[in-house]
Amino acid sequence: MSLKKKIIISFLISAIISAVLAISAYINFLGIRKEIRYLELSDTVRSKSLLLRRHEKNFLLYGDSKESDNVHLYLMDLKTTLSQTSPAYKTGTVVKLQAKIEEYSQRFSSIEKLKWDFQAKFNMDKQVYSQYRIFFRLIESTFLEQPLVNAELLENLFHRGGSERLIIDLKQLDAEINALRKNGEEILIISTDLDKSAREKVESTIRLSQTAVLILFPMFLAVGLAALFMISQSAVRRLKILTEAIEKTGKGDFSSLSVPAEQDEVGVLMNAFNKMEYDLIVRDKEIDKKNEELLQSRKLASIGTLASGVAHELNNPLNNIYLAAQILSKEVGEDECHPLIRETVSDIFSQTLRVKRIVNDLLEFSREKPPELKKTNIVAIIENVITQMKSSGEIAGINYNIDSPDVFEIEADRHLLEQVFINLVGNAADAMEGKGQLNISVAATNSSAVIRVSDTGKGILPKDISRIFDPFFTTKEKGTGLGLAIVYNIIEKHKGKIEVTSEPYKGTTFMITLPAIHET
Repeated sequence: MSLKKKIIISFLISAIISAVLAISAYINFLGIRKEIRYLELSDTVRSKSLLLRRHEKNFLLYGDSKESDNVHLYLMDLKTTLSQTSPAYKTGTVVKLQAKIEEYSQRFSSIEKLKWDFQAKFNMDKQVYSQYRIFFRLIESTFLEQPLVNAELLENLFHRGGSERLIIDLKQLDAEINALRKNGEEILIISTDLDKSAREKVESTIRLSQTAVLILFPMFLAVGLAALFMISQSAVRRLKILTEAIEKTGKGDFSSLSVPAEQDEVGVLMNAFNKMEYDLIVRDKEIDKKNEELLQSRKLASIGTLASGVAHELNNPLNNIYLAAQILSKEVGEDECHPLIRETVSDIFSQTLRVKRIVNDLLEFSREKPPELKKTNIVAIIENVITQMKSSGEIAGINYNIDSPDVFEIEADRHLLEQVFINLVGNAADAMEGKGQLNISVAATNSSAVIRVSDTGKGILPKDISRIFDPFFTTKEKGTGLGLAIVYNIIEKHKGKIEVTSEPYKGTTFMITLPAIHET
């Protein structure tokens, strides 16, 4: 028999059994839905009955009119819920519950009337027996909770006999309250029984559905497994999946396939395909990384060549300007000249110094000389940089902390590493605007030195993170954009790497990793 016929026959048999199972499940579903609705009704009635009793107790305890309104509200809800019940659910229990709720409603209304009558008569008597006004508040606040106690108090206090109307009202109120409480307990018992009965019906219907499934499902499973066994002899399905995966791979989607349980020829082929996909992903990542490094190197090389030429051309005339500015500064300082001239000469001298620093940065950036690697204590370098910058006032208002061992030696160029930390600490000081916390840590991991420089400054915006090591990119008003480019270049020459993490307005951390640690 052909594969096509096997598939058709298996499908027809499975479809018939599925239809029987679906019809049975649908019938059971209708039954369960009906019983669940009945359960929802009973649960609603029981919940509202409990709330009704709670507000009843609050009303009798405090005499609050809001609690009275709530009692009437829940009575109305219960009546409405039971009156809208489907005829199929109106059992003898439901009818009995409706009667009890109606009785409860009438009795509660009677208690409310007795309450208002008693208060009206008592207010009249308060004027006559004003000498006992100290007891009036007590009676008014407890006559609903303890009517008989208050009746006895009135008899003893006002010297009234049992025939007095006020005393009769209290006794009648006590009788009505006791009857109301009994009536409320009956409502709770009936609603609880109704809920219990509904749950039992739901569970019974579910058990019936489970039985039907347990009978029909094994039949469906047996036929399905048999059909699956016959069809699984063919590798058409898996080969089709493999073909589609190969097409996706050709378009650049390197997604792996789920490995089949059968380790036949198709399974081996799919495993080999997955390995090829993994190798392609790794190679693609390596190519991206190399391309990024190559682009950065080309960018630095081209800019370095340009920077070197510009710096050398500017250096000689700039030195002449600097010397002339020095001479003028001394002359105007000794002679009595116009303040505007003195201020102009001073501005020329300061701006010349600034240009010289920029030219020095350009020369430093364009240096092709490899670093002179020597065994160097990196902790001493960091401490020396901090001391110098503290003395010069650059970080005078900044708190700093260095977390490191006393000696931590690596193979490095001391002069170049000093330049790295001068730039990083200077940038941190600028970011914190002269005030904040600077943290520097030095640690070893996997034969590498890891140095972290963290500040609490204004941070770097996410859109600028990828560009901060680019030459001439800066967010400062007077920056050259060469500081971090020089840092990146120096770290690259030491065969290390530098990474940055930053959160805007909270701080920035630079992490430098350098190889070849030699601890002492």
